[in-house]
Amino acid sequence: MHAWQAPDRDVDQLVGGRHHDPFGLLGPHETEDGLVIRAFVPRAETLDAYDIDGSHVLSLALRHAAGFFEGHVAGRPAWARYTLKARNEGGEWWLDDPYAFEPVLGPLDDHLMVEGTHTELYERLGAHLSLHQGVEGVAFAVWAPNAQRVSVVGDFNAWDGRRHQMRKRIDSGLWEIFAPGLSEGTIYKYEIIAADGRLLPLKADPFGFRGEFRPATGSVVARLDDFQWGDDAHLAARREGAARHKPMSIYEVHLGSWRRGEGNRFLTYDELADQLIEYVEWMGFTHIELLPISEHPLDASWGYQPIGLYAPTSRFGDPAGFARLVDRAHRAGIAVILDWVPAHFPTDIHGLAHFDGGPLYEHADPQRGFHPDWNTAIYDFGRREVSNFLTANALFWLDRFHIDGLRVDAVASMLYLNYSRKEGEWSPNPDGSNDNKDAVAFLQRANVTLYAEHPGTVTIAEESTSWAGVSAPVHAGGLGFGFKWNMGWMHDTLDYLAFDPVYRPWHHDKITFGLMYAFSENFVLPLSHDEVVHGKGTVLSRMPGDDWQRFANVRAYYAFMWAYPGKKLLFMGQEFAQRSEWSEERSLDWHLTGMGPHHRGVQLLVRDLNRTYRDEPALHTGDNDPTGFRWLVVDDRAQSVFAWLRTGGEDDAPVAMIANFTPVPRPFYRLGLPRAGRWSEIVNTDSADYGGSGMGNLGGVVAVDVPAHGMPASVELVLPPLATLYLKWEPERAPPATAEETPKSIVTCKE
Repeated sequence: MHAWQAPDRDVDQLVGGRHHDPFGLLGPHETEDGLVIRAFVPRAETLDAYDIDGSHVLSLALRHAAGFFEGHVAGRPAWARYTLKARNEGGEWWLDDPYAFEPVLGPLDDHLMVEGTHTELYERLGAHLSLHQGVEGVAFAVWAPNAQRVSVVGDFNAWDGRRHQMRKRIDSGLWEIFAPGLSEGTIYKYEIIAADGRLLPLKADPFGFRGEFRPATGSVVARLDDFQWGDDAHLAARREGAARHKPMSIYEVHLGSWRRGEGNRFLTYDELADQLIEYVEWMGFTHIELLPISEHPLDASWGYQPIGLYAPTSRFGDPAGFARLVDRAHRAGIAVILDWVPAHFPTDIHGLAHFDGGPLYEHADPQRGFHPDWNTAIYDFGRREVSNFLTANALFWLDRFHIDGLRVDAVASMLYLNYSRKEGEWSPNPDGSNDNKDAVAFLQRANVTLYAEHPGTVTIAEESTSWAGVSAPVHAGGLGFGFKWNMGWMHDTLDYLAFDPVYRPWHHDKITFGLMYAFSENFVLPLSHDEVVHGKGTVLSRMPGDDWQRFANVRAYYAFMWAYPGKKLLFMGQEFAQRSEWSEERSLDWHLTGMGPHHRGVQLLVRDLNRTYRDEPALHTGDNDPTGFRWLVVDDRAQSVFAWLRTGGEDDAPVAMIANFTPVPRPFYRLGLPRAGRWSEIVNTDSADYGGSGMGNLGGVVAVDVPAHGMPASVELVLPPLATLYLKWEPERAPPATAEETPKSIVTCKE
């Protein structure tokens, strides 16, 4: 055997897929005897190396029947480029040797990965179409620090893990390889041998940008750098002003069931761009919030158990299709929020669970690394690389897909060590506390990073406890979210409306109590998907009374909500008072909007509420500011009447909201107001146009200098049954008024 030849042991280990350093053995190597080229090409009978100009370099000898070739030529530098020509009885084929290429990653990637501060990690890990050393192909990189061996496999190498064994970067635990000749659409997975020698089930790419359509689980090479965007105006506008002072009326959507195509098929991203965006624009919502669209194996999880955090689900098309959907929304002036799930992940064998043979992404302690309610794994938030993986994912959606905000799911489950755990199933901190300090630090770092990197975007916490400062700045000790879902408001108000009106006087505080804490956080008022599933019915079905009363309750409730301090969120189907509980398996019941006045009336009311909310600064600029709210009637328990005043800036007309939550009309209800003069009735949920009885105030009232409710002026109003009114002060139409001019008749509302 010549000195330049590989030892038999190394050859045997290589063809057995167990060599510790395949790049140290395969590819070109400069020796004292000249250039040595080694290659592993199964099924080849002969193998020759050629210069890039087509001249023959050398013939490689078959050292092992599995396809290990080796050859030597004197006087040629190891860095010289070459290609390989293989032959067998079936023919011949050309290939570039993946082991002839230098690394794509560099020391800075290692350093930032270990430090946990690589904000563009998605630019380096995953599968990237590249031109590397003059050759087109795909650069693969994955983190698996405890693995003995990692290979990328697919149809391109017959799923043979011996053929693209990756280079390990010892300092960071990253593995990489450049695979020449691969192109967009290539399906691949990672084959991993654990530290103890076990061959693990094939793994999807944690940074894969596209996944196969379920039930297939492979990752797909996808290009994300060639999207054509036309949303410059939208991106510029969102950077202007604070989000808490802007209108935010959110339409929460599950893309798979908003509407279906023929044969109950999913609509594509482009079909959704045509239909959904047009509808949301017509309805006047300012934002769309999408239930998680990261790749997930189970439809019934609604996306809340994602496998591919970096891949828009293939159910509706490719990543470019999703980008077009977002772009269409932005061109229509509609912002897009994504549900984001950093709290946990499913334990499907092709996912993150025990990724390189043991706990890696999940916490090693089952008391912190496993969620008993959901049978899912919990991230190890204290591990820098894991925290970096999640933060980079949040940045990825804002950067690559121009997403305007993230609603972070299940924050409460992250914050508490004893969340949904019985005594003995959790261990406190050394000081006896139950807060998950690693998760808190992660959320704070993530929020600071997101707001710094993408000004104008927002983060919203689904957090259901009394944790203080969820939407307070990190520098003030808060978690740093922009907004928090107001779960208490949702539960209290739905409970109140579920009572028959005769019992509502005994539950008056379910409405008033929420205003005690309404400004303790920057709140979003959520009537979300969680309230219309699992036997809860719908907003309509919760309401008491006959059909007319139930629709009247819904209309009164929505107008009450749109005037309540806080941003608004309504789940799809509830805008037209869908009767049946939501199911992810079918389309919404769109036929209802064409059946009679009631469903269509609720839809038109929500449309008008959105317009009014946007057009009246008093209704949105102070959503999260106590100076923008004042009670007018807080204690009319006997009649179940509530009234308050919403105010904006000095030049903004105030708006009064009055809700009558009984079916009793109140034709002479005196209401205190801050100013005399004309107040226009800009919303009346009892309008005949909405399916109501048509009772109202001739389009407006005139307040007189008669004090009431602590206000210097007052007016006598007609309060329709189970209805909400908005009154807007009109300074340009404020003639001198007397008590005799106040209308006292019940009239048909003129809309």
